[in-house]
Amino acid sequence: MNRGLKGYERAIGILTPLGLLLLWEAAGRLGLIDVRFFPPPSSIVHQIGVLIASGELLDNTLASLRRLALGMLLGGVPALLLGLAMGISRPLRVAIDPLISATYPIPKSAILPLVLLIFGLGELSKVVMVALGAFYPIVINTMVGVVNLDRIYLDVGHNFRASRWQVFRTIALPGALPSIMAGIKLAAGMGLILIAISEMVASNDGIGFMIWNAWQVLTVDTMYVGLLVIAILGFVFSIVLDEIERRLIPWKTNA
Repeated sequence: MNRGLKGYERAIGILTPLGLLLLWEAAGRLGLIDVRFFPPPSSIVHQIGVLIASGELLDNTLASLRRLALGMLLGGVPALLLGLAMGISRPLRVAIDPLISATYPIPKSAILPLVLLIFGLGELSKVVMVALGAFYPIVINTMVGVVNLDRIYLDVGHNFRASRWQVFRTIALPGALPSIMAGIKLAAGMGLILIAISEMVASNDGIGFMIWNAWQVLTVDTMYVGLLVIAILGFVFSIVLDEIERRLIPWKTNA
């Protein structure tokens, strides 16, 4: 019964966007919408073929993915370690949590000029922007995951005279994994947003550059291709991270 329900839900999830695309196509062909600003899906698909044939789409996508991967590593690894340490150590949490609470609400796109001023217009500035966006969701979710652990597990570790490293590796990290994965998913989405913004401002390649350049020359189809690529990447990241979560956290049950 559960399998049938999941199949039904999967079918609904596929048919709903397809239905919307068909309505969009029909509205464009019937003249109900201005195709100069909302080109029909068939026109966008044709433009995808053109960009693939020229190699432009693949080159820009790979450039963005490279920056995104480097930024996730640069921001995610320190955030994971710091979040675990803050969750285990109350004094460290008391010292650092106010700093995170104060700086987290600052829009990351608003500090792009400062990042460009410090790191220049090269690759590093784009990577740093992604790192900043990834850092906060991961460190906050990791810390919350450790803090919300049942204290009995930590007490058992202390009773068996486990070292800090053993507590860190065998109790804090596994126990906080569900929260950590939630933070990584948020970080991936934020990374996609920030890499597109930074590439629009200071880059000669990437999906963001492609969208901005298309706006400058009024190639609306290409703009939609860029937006579609970002949406597809977000969807693929979600599926991959869900699968990783399922393998890392087999005891977690999904509603």
